[in-house]
Amino acid sequence: MAVGHNGVMTQSPMNLQGAIDLGAVVAARDAQAKAKQAAEERSNNPVASKLIVDVTTTTFEQDVLQQSQTVPVVVDLWATWCEPCKQLSPILESLVLEYDGKWILAKVDVDTEQQIAAAFQVQSIPAVFVVIGGQVAPMFQGAMPESQIRQVIDAVLLEAEKAGINGRVGDSQVTEADPVSPEVPGDPRYDKAESAIEAGDWESAIAAYKEILAETPSDVIARIGLLNVNLMKRSDGRDLASDAKNQAQDTESRLNAADAMFMLGDFADSFAVLIDHVRSNSGKDKDAARERLLELFEIAGPADPAVAKGRSALTNALF
Repeated sequence: MAVGHNGVMTQSPMNLQGAIDLGAVVAARDAQAKAKQAAEERSNNPVASKLIVDVTTTTFEQDVLQQSQTVPVVVDLWATWCEPCKQLSPILESLVLEYDGKWILAKVDVDTEQQIAAAFQVQSIPAVFVVIGGQVAPMFQGAMPESQIRQVIDAVLLEAEKAGINGRVGDSQVTEADPVSPEVPGDPRYDKAESAIEAGDWESAIAAYKEILAETPSDVIARIGLLNVNLMKRSDGRDLASDAKNQAQDTESRLNAADAMFMLGDFADSFAVLIDHVRSNSGKDKDAARERLLELFEIAGPADPAVAKGRSALTNALF
């Protein structure tokens, strides 16, 4: 793999159609050596070794998912050949030490850990995500100034605290997170919603999320949770396969088809159905398709490649 000027990954660090770029080979080798040296230095620093971890598919569950039950885990997806990564990684590593255990930095080399990169659906690097309570959310892509990164991290810590994730690791007073018995209790407001979802009580779950949003309208977790429950309620008891194949062009059928495709994992086709309906209709039918599409965009999240393409297609359909 390689990276272009815009940070988009390509297949090879060398131009196979012409002379081999020996400079690129040497640079990549030097970068790998420096990355190895940095990892060794972290392993010799007791504090840094707890706050900055190199994650593999084998350690991902423990170092990221389980650890995220106590503190936010910021996931930095990078590669040795990526120039913007060389600007971003030192900033993240410096900040995680400065915040003194309020969050953990998990570094993922996309070349060696391609399975993790695929799971995050990474299209360009550096790409930074956060995991809070096992839930993944995108933070930003590309290199950013330290001041802006600090603002994003502060916002992440605020959202984590709302979710009851506000532990600390890596200092002399607190040990590493215990994934089995976390010291920080869960937020009872979310517990209420999650219990209702497990019981299939959509109305109670909706009410619980609306109650949270009434108190904190900017709560992203509750907003996405509410949209998810509404989708599950609409889809409950329906024949998803049949809805997805329904070719009827009325608005209700198109909305049901889009929901079904989305539930079956066909995000791109789901978005296409609604975009076509927006393009072909006007008034309340057009508005209904557009609103449903925006909801599905939110549930899928901005990191999904289909969302970026869908938003562009929606803009063209509207204008």
